[in-house]
Amino acid sequence: MFPVLAPAFAAAASPQTETSSQLGLGNIDLTVAAIYLVGIVAIGLLAALRHKHRQGEASEYFLAGKSLSWGTIGLALFATNISTLHLVSLAQSGFDTGLLNGNFEWMAALTLVMLGLFFAPFYIRSGIATLPDFLEKRYNRPCRDWLAGVSVLTAILIHIAFALLTGGIILETLLGIPMMWSIGVLCALTGLYTIVGGLLAVVITESIQTVVLLLGALLITCYSFWQLGGTPEAPGGWDGWSNMKAILDREGANSKLSMLRPHGDPDGMPWYALFLGYPVLGIWYWCADQTIVQRVLGAKDEHHARQGPIFAGLIKILPVFLFVMPGLMAFALYHDGRLDLSSLPATEDGFDSKGIYGAMITELLPVGVRGIIVAALMAALMSTVSGALNSISTLVSYDLVKRFKPDLNDHKLVASGRIAAAVALVFAVLLVPAINSYQSLFEALNDIIAHIAPPITCVFVLGVFWKGASSRAATITLIFGSLLGAGVFAAKTINPESFVNKVPGGFMMMAFILMMICVAIQVVASLLLPDPNDERRELVWERPWSPLMIPGRSKLGDPRLLAGLLLAIMTCLYIIFR
Repeated sequence: MFPVLAPAFAAAASPQTETSSQLGLGNIDLTVAAIYLVGIVAIGLLAALRHKHRQGEASEYFLAGKSLSWGTIGLALFATNISTLHLVSLAQSGFDTGLLNGNFEWMAALTLVMLGLFFAPFYIRSGIATLPDFLEKRYNRPCRDWLAGVSVLTAILIHIAFALLTGGIILETLLGIPMMWSIGVLCALTGLYTIVGGLLAVVITESIQTVVLLLGALLITCYSFWQLGGTPEAPGGWDGWSNMKAILDREGANSKLSMLRPHGDPDGMPWYALFLGYPVLGIWYWCADQTIVQRVLGAKDEHHARQGPIFAGLIKILPVFLFVMPGLMAFALYHDGRLDLSSLPATEDGFDSKGIYGAMITELLPVGVRGIIVAALMAALMSTVSGALNSISTLVSYDLVKRFKPDLNDHKLVASGRIAAAVALVFAVLLVPAINSYQSLFEALNDIIAHIAPPITCVFVLGVFWKGASSRAATITLIFGSLLGAGVFAAKTINPESFVNKVPGGFMMMAFILMMICVAIQVVASLLLPDPNDERRELVWERPWSPLMIPGRSKLGDPRLLAGLLLAIMTCLYIIFR
């Protein structure tokens, strides 16, 4: 913190006098948010117009003409991943369970290192445009078709619908506009520059949105920290950390500062479940999901494709402090009588904690600053939606349309992608009311992923590292594993007393168990149904450590060195917050 900011924090700590700002946003906030919204759409359209002469080329539209640098890739990976779901739900989880769900952010560094060192070089050398394309080259056409269908559905549900829901909730709280209206306007504007401009417009706007997003999150963290200082009668100061620890101790909630919980922890996510279950979710999400990996496929070359994910892994350190920690600070402020949450909807257990982030914005921040936070929320929503739409248009064009019309020219292929993106956006909006029934949206999202990811993670990992993985075995694993995951999810949803809900470690351990079943299926089936020739085995690393033998362009810029430093930083952080 800088001393020059102290007067601003002191102003925030003093009673507000403007009644309009107490209830929501002032005119200054609305002006800031409107300027941002117009500006980001204009930048996206400008990027599209500057490259208008090349927008008819499929490679230019879907993969930005293979022109992305490592910095742009890292920022775009982060922006596509972080949505309003993270801002709203990580703050909610910080209030409810402390830093626990921050593990989903920090452990992402491990899988981003895997993407950069092990998967990205393989994808670039394979010359693929989509990940289903890779599965066909490594296995067969049915694997490609299955992954293409699953990828489109998960992009609509996980990347778009959940983001729209949380964005609608927070904007309704702040602006008083009906949720579906705000969702409709943001979808129209995001769809405009995404559908017109393709991946290049997406990554340029995502890079800007990442900066705005982090700035907004930093501001609410700083104001929360400042409010924790001093005393309830005279709040404000730089001793917020010691005050928060004292409040947590008084409330018997010291465990909220711990990232790694023991067996039997009431929050249901012990340390072993994290270390066994997260790689299953993380490898699918970061290494095998088209919406995420498409930024890497648009890299200038292999060097940038390797460095970009590692840079994103470094940025992923920040969400624990900027997204989760504010929720924990809100818990301390509430129990110390410094934060009024009476405006939140009442429930049998007290109040609905989904609205924590909105309450913090309206209760803690001064006029003007709230507008920056709203801009950050819109940035998070728009970046995620734009990334997913571009992914859907690429999947539909390359993996579905081109299959039935292989001679289709680039202009018509791009047009089919644009139509697919528009249809997907409408479908995602229609899904929003259906997923609004979950209590914790972040846990609901990861619970769904835990039942989708295991078979996909299995066929990618075995396909890249084991020559014996056969095509027919992969097909069996994808189909049976997906049906098994859907059945388990249905059983636990329909019958809360089902035995699958009583597995120690919850959905994380269930993901690990499903993964082990899929591995067993693919290994046994590969031995019983081997491929008749070795042609496809060329798309496998010769040895598991072969990617680590690839040198960097320079000693200091070597991705292996950078990955080692990142993992060392993560180890130190886990020791501090264990």
